[in-house]
Amino acid sequence: MPSDLAKKKAAKKKEAAKARQRSKKPEDVNEENDQAEPQQNGADSNGVANLTKELDEFELKKTEARAVTGVLASHPNSTDVHISSLSLTFHGQELLSDTSLELNSGRRYGLIGLNGTGKSMLLSAIGNREVPIPEHIDIYHLTREMAPSDKTALQCVMEVDEQRIMLEKEAERLAHEDSECEKLMELYERLEELDADKAQMRASRILHGLGFSPAMQQKKLRDFSGGWRMRVALASSFHQTLHAAAGRTDQPPGPGRLCVRILVLISHSQDFLNGVCTNIIHLHQRKLKYYTGNYDQYVKTREELEENQMKRFNWEQDQIAHMKNYIARFGHGSAKLARQAQSKEKTLQKMVASGLTEKVVNDKTLSFYFPPCGKIPPPVIMVQNVSFKYSDNTVIRDRLGHPGGSGGAQRSGQIHVTQHLTEQLELDLSPLEYMMKCFPEIKEKEEMRKIIGRYGLTGKQQVSPIRNLSDGQKCRVCFAWLAWQNPHMLFLDEPTNHLDIETIDALAEAVNEFEGGMMLVSHDFRLIQQVAQEIWVCEKQTITKWNRDILAYKEHLKSKIEKQAHDI
Repeated sequence: MPSDLAKKKAAKKKEAAKARQRSKKPEDVNEENDQAEPQQNGADSNGVANLTKELDEFELKKTEARAVTGVLASHPNSTDVHISSLSLTFHGQELLSDTSLELNSGRRYGLIGLNGTGKSMLLSAIGNREVPIPEHIDIYHLTREMAPSDKTALQCVMEVDEQRIMLEKEAERLAHEDSECEKLMELYERLEELDADKAQMRASRILHGLGFSPAMQQKKLRDFSGGWRMRVALASSFHQTLHAAAGRTDQPPGPGRLCVRILVLISHSQDFLNGVCTNIIHLHQRKLKYYTGNYDQYVKTREELEENQMKRFNWEQDQIAHMKNYIARFGHGSAKLARQAQSKEKTLQKMVASGLTEKVVNDKTLSFYFPPCGKIPPPVIMVQNVSFKYSDNTVIRDRLGHPGGSGGAQRSGQIHVTQHLTEQLELDLSPLEYMMKCFPEIKEKEEMRKIIGRYGLTGKQQVSPIRNLSDGQKCRVCFAWLAWQNPHMLFLDEPTNHLDIETIDALAEAVNEFEGGMMLVSHDFRLIQQVAQEIWVCEKQTITKWNRDILAYKEHLKSKIEKQAHDI
């Protein structure tokens, strides 16, 4: 008979395995299913599949290069998460230092900070359970869109429910064995608890809520744009959350277990942060700082706190300067003055010992730059009777313009920045090496360092392998490369996906000062408001000019969505 200790160890090992299974990302589950069922994709799908595999291998390497320490400070059975003394390093670089992670049930947190400060690294560490989060708390980490494949959108969402699939396969196997009748009944009861017969209906409803018509739900993933494939990934995550919660046996039944208790998201869209978040976490100076409210409230609160902090800092510095001056002048004077000087010296020592107020350190400001390109006579580009397609799906039969919903048209120009331009970088080279290779006419490294520095990459970032940079920093390498191509026309397709808000503002300023032309595909209303002189809307296989500003278009979209929701 095994000892009680052995039983406890086995139970703990089993629960840990369950926790790891629950913390899988939606794409991980799909990759397992892909291995079990080989696909006959086209060249493009295989290329993206290979890229997905490379990204997964890189994620594994990042995990190996990452070191995380922290102590669970909340109650082990709590639905809140409180980790004290949290530190995070990557390749020896300290990203978080002795800070606290505090996530309370029912809250929706926006995690913000400059590119390269460690936001995605922190979420990745949480998703991989490198942070001591109790095992009874499920974790779902969404990182990117679904890879193109021959599976339909509905199939992809259904397949994340691995527990149901496993039980159905086992039930099918046992159905042919008379001796396993009792076990088969147990499986049927378990499937009934999971509402397995309603899984497809729930998956379909989730997709419908994200804009998928019944016909679109049956379309293959390789026929969707990246934006729509991201919606499939979101639907998969929602579906997995619901089913995992329904399948938990360590929680009481009822609707309470079907809710997502804590949401943490990284976004650089003010509109999105304002509309979703109840709290903001600012990663700054290797610390996590917490603010109540959405992004606008965070900005207001932070300004007030920093103003008070600077007042306190200036008052302390004035007091210190006054006391030091008094001590220097009268420390060796008459007995009375000397005693007063000694008293002030003791006061100064107490101030220092109790901790002085730190000076406010503002986020670094950037100044992007597109070199002068010279004038070219109009018309620069004229296009008529254009058609664009994704597979057999006609997107546009009209003239050229934009913005629009996910899946809108894209076209090449003299410089075309796509959503995935960073994937074309040579990841083993450093930004300095890459730029020196691309622009051999620039012979001096120091000159190239200055060029790269204008785009927010300084010091070790310029000589580290590009693969070790954050997505936002990789985008900055792309913009440095782009600018020094000296184009007449810029075609920017979702250029801000990984850029922090400060960098987006720097990009907007550079675009406004650019001599050449620019066509922008973007869902960032804030950027569009800053740079767009004309707005074009792509929908219903045509392009039409929007004669009002982007804020009016935003309200138009809002009314449209509310009407659709009311009609459901």
